[in-house]
Amino acid sequence: MNIMFAVSSGRYTRANFILPLLIIIQLGLHTVEGVWPLPQAFTSSTERYPLNPQAFYFGYGKQSAAQQGCSVLDTAFKRYFSLIFPDYSSGSTGLETFSQMVYQDDFGSYFVNKTEIEDFPRFQFRGILLDTSRHYLPVQAILKTLDAMAYSKFNVFHWHIVDDPSFPYQSSTFPDLSSKGAFHPMTHIYTQSDVRRVISYARLQGIRVLPEFDSPGHTKSWGKGQSDLLTPCYRGSTPSGTFGPVNPVLPSTYQFMEKLFKEVSSVFPDSYIHLGGDEVNFSCWKSNPDVRAFMQKMGFGADFTKLEAFYIENIVNITSALNKTSIVWQDVFDYHEKIPEDTVLHIWKGLPEVYQTELSRITKAGKRVLLAAPWYINHISYGQDWRNYYTVQPQNFSGTEEQKKLVIGGEVCMWGEYVDATNLNPRLWPRASAAAERLWSDEKQTSSVDSAFPRLQDFRCKLVRRGIQAEPLYVGHCKHEYQGV
Repeated sequence: MNIMFAVSSGRYTRANFILPLLIIIQLGLHTVEGVWPLPQAFTSSTERYPLNPQAFYFGYGKQSAAQQGCSVLDTAFKRYFSLIFPDYSSGSTGLETFSQMVYQDDFGSYFVNKTEIEDFPRFQFRGILLDTSRHYLPVQAILKTLDAMAYSKFNVFHWHIVDDPSFPYQSSTFPDLSSKGAFHPMTHIYTQSDVRRVISYARLQGIRVLPEFDSPGHTKSWGKGQSDLLTPCYRGSTPSGTFGPVNPVLPSTYQFMEKLFKEVSSVFPDSYIHLGGDEVNFSCWKSNPDVRAFMQKMGFGADFTKLEAFYIENIVNITSALNKTSIVWQDVFDYHEKIPEDTVLHIWKGLPEVYQTELSRITKAGKRVLLAAPWYINHISYGQDWRNYYTVQPQNFSGTEEQKKLVIGGEVCMWGEYVDATNLNPRLWPRASAAAERLWSDEKQTSSVDSAFPRLQDFRCKLVRRGIQAEPLYVGHCKHEYQGV
């Protein structure tokens, strides 16, 4: 796809907008720190020419497969004008890498240096997980996160929308799930309209929305609005009054799940769906006489991993029939569950030596895999912990080149125990951007943390000027400090 943009000093063409990307900008003594994430090839000189915002515009090249009317590009052109030229309120332009190359001198004039760029992403899946069950995140907070994701070239919003504490998704098929399971049935829910708004906004940023409805564990909130869904726990021979995971022995469970996932599949258009499958506590299942009887009937003995496998296999079959490809947490693989060949495994456990072993095992079995374990950035520590996220090597494990190709990307996870809209952005940015570069850029060119620091510091200032409350990396200042809400 060819996109041309024109300025008062000449015309320049950007080729192959998606993959690979080649930009040659012929403009004519200053340089920016660089762009983030780093392109595959980036050469900038001190030669510069001024840009006149009133004469700058983007258009479609004659050879472009896309033309005016492409909503994603048309919207991007308009959106990026205010990012590149924040002192001007009209016009159109676009594209993240170029936007970071434009700078102002002390007199407010705009410049861009002569630069050659060749670019494409290293991994196809570059995700951010937000948890909206442990704390409700207003829609506006989600949209602001999508903005920042686009600036760092993340392309998947993993929406962990429900969990034990609350069920904020308002189902049209089962409205009691949110009316009884949300923190508040009116103010702390995501309506169908809210969900459509998030999906539409994300699409125009080049971001997919991946919903997760985790089961059979992490479902306490589900039981408030759907009777007989959860397993009654027993104390001896009598019910204790508490409930455990989803009850896997009742036909009604699968009838409910089939209806729910049919709705979810129509609301969320992405071809993938995340089914969870992690951290299932077997103690309640073990206490329930009906579950134990089912185990004996099925020949599972006392191996409750087989019961979980039975459940997950049924759920995956339901979503497969809806033409969805499943993503599940690594527990599903660890329990030797029979899942379709195209199922993606999601690694969340362990230190490097642990997740590297898991990467080797899963890819040896021919499964595609996502890596999240080293990027749980809800865990915080004093100092520059972004350096740890930056030095992750997703393909550094024992295996063949074919195995390493099965690592399709990674994900930054922001679990919500201690995070809501008041601290989401400072905790997320720019720490998540360290992972963004690892998932986008060439590993050999981005091996030095010290070399990355001034670029990330400069990028953090760009985020701040764009209204993102990105926390500082260390002592210093930005030319344009955050001005408040």
